[in-house]
Amino acid sequence: MKCGQDMRPPEMISCAPLVLFVYNRPEHTRKTLRALAANELAEKTPLFIHSDGPRSYADAVAVARVREVCSAVTGFASVKIYESPGNKGLAESIISGVTEHIAVYGRVIVLEDDLVTSPNFLRYMNSALEHYESDPAAFSIGGYTFPPHSGFALPKAYPWDTYSINRCCSWGWATWHSRWKRIVWDKGHFMDFFQDAKAQQDYNRSGPDKTDMLRQYCEGKLDVWAIRFCYAHFVNRMNCIYPVRSLVDNIGLDGSGMHCGVELRRQHKNLDKDWVPRRFCLAGQVYPKILRQFRKMFLPE
Repeated sequence: MKCGQDMRPPEMISCAPLVLFVYNRPEHTRKTLRALAANELAEKTPLFIHSDGPRSYADAVAVARVREVCSAVTGFASVKIYESPGNKGLAESIISGVTEHIAVYGRVIVLEDDLVTSPNFLRYMNSALEHYESDPAAFSIGGYTFPPHSGFALPKAYPWDTYSINRCCSWGWATWHSRWKRIVWDKGHFMDFFQDAKAQQDYNRSGPDKTDMLRQYCEGKLDVWAIRFCYAHFVNRMNCIYPVRSLVDNIGLDGSGMHCGVELRRQHKNLDKDWVPRRFCLAGQVYPKILRQFRKMFLPE
């Protein structure tokens, strides 16, 4: 697989389906959908919305309002809404929803209801899916990266518009069926890992929090899917591709999210609406300086 320029013109791009998971934040959902509809490839993109059911009576009103927002969506090639009568939880919703659509289409782009995208998000994700599909080191594509004020900095001479890290991105991402089917979701899959100190050290190269999060999931303290997605990258010796400038802003870092508090250093003040990655790095080449910077983002402030 060669690195280099591989950004196709919009008319030559084949669009993967977009799968959006929503719950109980109508205004966040409205902003997410408005930004997606402003993407230049939205009219060529089928949209599947999965609306989870309320956990409690108190959530029911907000869930109903979210569904009203979703029912008014226009601007996509097609829209289909799945309304769960009961509460599945985020992990089950994402795993089952992605599994369903990726088996049909072979690739998917995935978002949650608090992610606002730049107008070039869909163009980048589809081009990257095409470019990296045959790269044996690529497991997924990410759309988010840390803002400059977070302290994250790429080497000044870095020549590409993307970089490779062995930690998945859960804030706007995409993958292929050939990768997704490699993931083992069952807790028993991780037991040997917890007895292997060297493997844990290697796993934590892209964040010292990863082993602890996986352990908390196995102990039933966290209902999460992304840390298992991360583990699949690790155990398959494959990476996630990130853009050097973010095409996603997480507006749920305001304390409204289930697993995120208020995290100012990860929020973007604005996204570059004109920029789109064109020069794609090798998926198998992880730059040590970038990896150190990336790991730093998961240390306590």
